[in-house]
Amino acid sequence: MRMHKTSAKVHKDTRAFFLFLAPSLLGVIIFVLLPFLDVFVRSFQTVVTKQFVGFKNYATIFSNQAFQLAVKNTIRFTLVCIPLLVVIGLLIALPVSRMKSAGTIKSLYLFPLAMPTATIVIVWKMVFYKQGFLNLILTRLGEWTGLWGEVHFDYLGSSASFWVLVFSYIWKNAGYTIVLWLAGILGIPNELLEAARVDGASERQCTMKIILPNLKGSLYTIVILSFLNSFKIYREAYLVAGAYPEQDMYLLQHLFNNWFVNLDFDKMAAAAVCVGGFLFVVIILLQRIWDKT
Repeated sequence: MRMHKTSAKVHKDTRAFFLFLAPSLLGVIIFVLLPFLDVFVRSFQTVVTKQFVGFKNYATIFSNQAFQLAVKNTIRFTLVCIPLLVVIGLLIALPVSRMKSAGTIKSLYLFPLAMPTATIVIVWKMVFYKQGFLNLILTRLGEWTGLWGEVHFDYLGSSASFWVLVFSYIWKNAGYTIVLWLAGILGIPNELLEAARVDGASERQCTMKIILPNLKGSLYTIVILSFLNSFKIYREAYLVAGAYPEQDMYLLQHLFNNWFVNLDFDKMAAAAVCVGGFLFVVIILLQRIWDKT
């Protein structure tokens, strides 16, 4: 009798579990999996006639110079931004976590995320254009020191545009990174730190031996979110420099937008499958690395 009741309870819990997941699972299937499956099929077809062409679309994009440039810049941008964002966020979060007003300060770091993209773009234009504030400040500094004359450097029309984009990404995303680091640091039991200090451990030793080893989960979350967000910088780059910016600023998002405007859906489909597969592989590899450490 008891086994029958237990079996009935397990069946009821299982049914409740699947009913709870059903809306989300259905949404993922309809709005993510089915559209991606359609894109996957289109990547092997022509645009108009939908004739099967095999891997011709993939061969076309991999031999396309614009695609090669966009991939190179996107990978470079990701490899530069993620380590900088992770390290900067941690270096700020560690001293902030020791402050009594950490909760209030934490909310201030989220302010850049609340700012409209158009407002951010206007600020960047005012700062980094030839007649912008940065050149004006450098000119005044040069006149004061006598080391150089007027500065009219075009930051958005040269290789410096890449670093403008990096600065924009870090400025906008550092806030949530700091908040995630703070959540991890403040979640460490205070008894561990107090015991270590009683035993004579310095703040540096507490940080290296207790705090950092306990931030593994936070590090994984931050790296994954930062990696995915690095593919969402297009709005700022597009509004600042348009669809065809300086080549060091030309990312995959620019390429997709230009192909969409030109109705090159076959190339878009092939490139989307490649990017989706790459993101999936990277996330799985990161998960494996974290599981082993």
